[in-house]
Amino acid sequence: MTSELVALLDGREIGRVRNDARGRLTFVYDNDWRQAEGAYPLSLSMPLAAEEHGPSAVQAFLWGLLPDNERVLERWARRFQVSARNVFALISHVGEDCAGAVQFVTPDRLEALRSGAEDKVEWLDETAIAKRLQTLREDHAAWRLPRDTGQFSLAGAQPKTALLLQKGKWGIPSGRIPTTHILKPPTGHFDGHAENEHICLILARNLGLPVADTQVMRFGKEIAIVIERYDRQFSGNEIVRVHQEDICQALGILPTRKYQNDGGPSPADVIELLRTYSTDRVVDVDTFVDALGFNWLIAGTDAHAKNYSLLLAGGPHVRLAPLYDIASILPYDDIDLQKIKLAMKIGGDYKLSQIGLRDWQKFARETRLDPDKVIAGLISMAEQLPDIVAAVREQGRKDGLDNAIIGRLAEHLIARAKQCRRQLGGI
Repeated sequence: MTSELVALLDGREIGRVRNDARGRLTFVYDNDWRQAEGAYPLSLSMPLAAEEHGPSAVQAFLWGLLPDNERVLERWARRFQVSARNVFALISHVGEDCAGAVQFVTPDRLEALRSGAEDKVEWLDETAIAKRLQTLREDHAAWRLPRDTGQFSLAGAQPKTALLLQKGKWGIPSGRIPTTHILKPPTGHFDGHAENEHICLILARNLGLPVADTQVMRFGKEIAIVIERYDRQFSGNEIVRVHQEDICQALGILPTRKYQNDGGPSPADVIELLRTYSTDRVVDVDTFVDALGFNWLIAGTDAHAKNYSLLLAGGPHVRLAPLYDIASILPYDDIDLQKIKLAMKIGGDYKLSQIGLRDWQKFARETRLDPDKVIAGLISMAEQLPDIVAAVREQGRKDGLDNAIIGRLAEHLIARAKQCRRQLGGI
């Protein structure tokens, strides 16, 4: 017996995921969508030219929508009485608010969802949000509370939740209404991670990189980094979903292989993808290279392929999405910098301590980039970073960010930027 999930983009059916009796998943496009003006694919790994796509791409895309957190998956599996290894079953319960514009809906819910009959918001006051953040901080698998009705799924391993912010009010949406913001509390060993990520994203923005908008907010005694979802846009009073997918999904690669060292995408793979599909390939390749350089400068060790995404729209129109999930390993006390590795290899090395001028020159040659231009970009960022760090640290103090990590982060980043500048030569 075949079971199905309907894929909706902006309320329009674009195809169906089919799960046959053997558990084999396929995705079949709706032919009206394939021929529609302004149509675009669910994923670059599933082009519109073919009506049907097989298990490899479908599994990679669906798993890519779910948390990279086994505890969360196990919690959801128990709640919905399904297997934590059954991606179809999991998505059937949490697929109505995913990353990007897609909603996966069971056929029996399609009419109710489209009609707006289930559109509602459970509004939350500051105390309720603080309680949720406290619960999430203490129980990293509590992305939603058992009584919640609204569906949502986010990729990534860090504890987080997604809420709607509308006209200054926070809530849990259901039906067609999407979440608009992601909230991440600080956690355990990486105390201060919220401030770390917030500051690193501001630094990247001040260096000219496109990044997700963030702020650190307090709800009662709780703190969280609040990220405005770039895959949601306001159009008047309406909230519009914007389609996106991460690099692993675009290449049909399971999230278990998100790190290059595990067989995942390399910088060359990402650059080739951008050169093939981006509608502004020169700008997007430059942005990606700058992001690689920035992560090298700040010791951002988690910049794997799932932490880069593409925006997809009619045309088709494909662009590198704003950067997100950027943080530095430098301020944590028990880190041995000689052993720290980046998520992607630069030239011939992963080890931060081993990557220098020659590795970047080798990287540039291997990816058919101008080595002099790449090095000049790195030098420019390294020279600007100390003053930008100092300014951002001071602004953080004025904004009331008082975690001790901010001072440590600033000191380490300034020293690291100067060290990198020396490694690049010319001084």
